[in-house]
Amino acid sequence: MTKADDIDDSTAPLIEHLAELRTRLMWSLAAFLVAMVVCFSFGGAILDFLLVPIEQTMRDLGNENPVMQYTAPQEYFFTLIRISMVGGLALSFPVIAYQLWRFVAPGLYRNEKQAFLPFLVASPALFLTGAAFAHYVVVPLAMKFFLGFADLPSYVAAVFSGDEAGVASPDTGIDIVFNGKVNETLDITLKMIVAFGLCFQLPVLLTLMGKAGLASSRGLRSVRKYAVVGILVVAAIVTPPDVTTQVLLFTVVYGLYEISIFLVAWVERKKDAEARAEGIIGEDESLFDIEDDEEEDPKA
Repeated sequence: MTKADDIDDSTAPLIEHLAELRTRLMWSLAAFLVAMVVCFSFGGAILDFLLVPIEQTMRDLGNENPVMQYTAPQEYFFTLIRISMVGGLALSFPVIAYQLWRFVAPGLYRNEKQAFLPFLVASPALFLTGAAFAHYVVVPLAMKFFLGFADLPSYVAAVFSGDEAGVASPDTGIDIVFNGKVNETLDITLKMIVAFGLCFQLPVLLTLMGKAGLASSRGLRSVRKYAVVGILVVAAIVTPPDVTTQVLLFTVVYGLYEISIFLVAWVERKKDAEARAEGIIGEDESLFDIEDDEEEDPKA
């Protein structure tokens, strides 16, 4: 049994908890606003960085001087605002996470704090990993698919016109030229970054569910075929109609699912070891085998 001194002495009345929550929210909001202003100050450089995949794709397709445009006077300004909001949230996340931790920590036991803190650190790290994977791998593939697809009509016209060089003659049709808009191109990039960042949270989510007893490694293995279908649906929704990026997202997320099963099994082994040390179960028994038997036979 956990000792009384294992939990912080924080029997504050409701009004004090609300005041504490207000303080934490104010600090979080202040950190977000400061980070947003900082990102807005470097908005042009951040935008250039986010547009690198499409710039490189345009150069690879023969455009030596890539140009992006905006068609409304306020469009570029609000594009920088969007970048500042997303960047500000990412930049201020450590402060926001710290304020969240300071608010919930007094109500946690010491062993719960030790269990929760690693996930608080792993979550932003995995999100950044997913975002980097999207920016450097997935977005370039998507841009090559979309922009490269525009060359297909010219190629077909060249074949039917008998041009052996594979290049359409000037009288075979109208040239189709890409005039990209900044906000629309950025929208694709940000969606991919956020989607992959969230997908990379799967191990954190499932491992937390395992620690809370809401998921088990045996259960995750038993629904593996349904997970495959679900991942395929998600890949089809969040990625462009490009088989390469869809297969890439499926492969990555399914790999994360298998890693999650391993992590949940590791959590279960730790719980079994603690239960054996306390004499709750025998050496050859497992808490999760008992739970599975109870689910299969509720009368037991």
